[in-house]
Amino acid sequence: MWVSEREFSFAGAPAGEDYFSYITETLDGALAGDELLLRFVITESTSSGMRAEALILHSAEAYVDRSSIEPLRLIRRKFEDTSSFNAVLVVPTGIGSEIGGHAGDAGPVAKLLASVCDRVITHPNVVNASDINELPSNSLYVEGSILSRLLLGSIGLQQVRSNRILAVIDEHEDSTFTNAAINSINAARATYGLECPHVLAVDPGFRLKVAYSPSGRATGEVSNFEAHLAEFRRLRQEYDAIAISSVIDVPPGYHQKYFDSSGAMVNPWGGVEAMLTHMLSTLLDVPTAHSPMFEGREIAHADPGIVDARMAAEAVSYTFLQCTLKGLQRSPRIVIRPQLGQSGLVDVTNVSCLVIPDKCIGIPTLAALAQGIPVIAVRENKNLMRNDLTILPWAPGQLMIVDNYWEAAGVVAAMRAGIAPESVRRPFHNARTTMLKTDIELNLVRKVEPAGSH
Repeated sequence: MWVSEREFSFAGAPAGEDYFSYITETLDGALAGDELLLRFVITESTSSGMRAEALILHSAEAYVDRSSIEPLRLIRRKFEDTSSFNAVLVVPTGIGSEIGGHAGDAGPVAKLLASVCDRVITHPNVVNASDINELPSNSLYVEGSILSRLLLGSIGLQQVRSNRILAVIDEHEDSTFTNAAINSINAARATYGLECPHVLAVDPGFRLKVAYSPSGRATGEVSNFEAHLAEFRRLRQEYDAIAISSVIDVPPGYHQKYFDSSGAMVNPWGGVEAMLTHMLSTLLDVPTAHSPMFEGREIAHADPGIVDARMAAEAVSYTFLQCTLKGLQRSPRIVIRPQLGQSGLVDVTNVSCLVIPDKCIGIPTLAALAQGIPVIAVRENKNLMRNDLTILPWAPGQLMIVDNYWEAAGVVAAMRAGIAPESVRRPFHNARTTMLKTDIELNLVRKVEPAGSH
């Protein structure tokens, strides 16, 4: 059993077609019988055709009950709960985003949006910065596949006081790195009260190998996890979330090449990490996050010099583990097939808007389209995707494209206040007036009074 990505090309959805259903059915139809579609991203789209890159689980029959896994099940919401204003903030992993494509450098965006919302729901790529995780207090930290399933309506989220973390670390050939990871876990226990009932040192560990897709996205291949999956299931009643620290195979020189690129090189590690956590969160229905482990001392002790500020958190960390531990400590519990609108849960009826980089079409965007959720797309957050969001069949006013996150926060604040965002901009145009003419002839019937009535 292993996980990989594959590219597909297909025609655009016919007019009036449900985009999400059309794409998922098209991709499913192209897979072999022993393959399971876990997620997809549209990398390029025009009015005539699309290119997609899909995450596929291979040869899973012996380990997975396919009937119990529904990573792409859409349940449409019938109403929006407006008792609170909750924004979902997404910066997809591995697409070279100017903001959020490096090491937690979209954290300030999360804080900004949190200041004008009741709640921000976001994922590790936005706030994970090695030893730093400045997650806003009014936010929910959820793995990417969990966030997608929330928007699809197939799960709900239950807030927790804290989680029991199962820590899984590679039994490194150099004990320095195994010890450093265990010390990080114990530091979290001692300084902010992390509960960690088990530390599993695994040998051999997960096999994560990086690659780049045809679109330039960071991707890769994940294998060697069958034995780990069985152990996770055996211990399932003893933990609430999984934090993994393992070595990622990259070509020689990639670390320095990445730091020397001043942000031009797409972070090679995040894509394959997301593949692993998507797979585990889907199969186990628990929050999951991954942090890389140094391959050896030569890399760990190398001096990268003064690096781009967006990468600096990676240049000063030895284990990269604290951000995942801190995020997972209060990551919400997953509730399968909830009754939408149920008290005490956060589900798709509670989502007020989705904020994304411009040009991004993945499951969150298409789920929002299907659910009638307003989408705010930010031009300044440039990335590798080649999509025109305006070709999708949005309802009037559902898609708002803004220049930057300052403007996005203003739009969110206006929506929360219940005012049309354009009403605070100038020029302010008059309402469009349409003259309605009908072909209906009105027949006026005169009442005839009986003779002698006067």
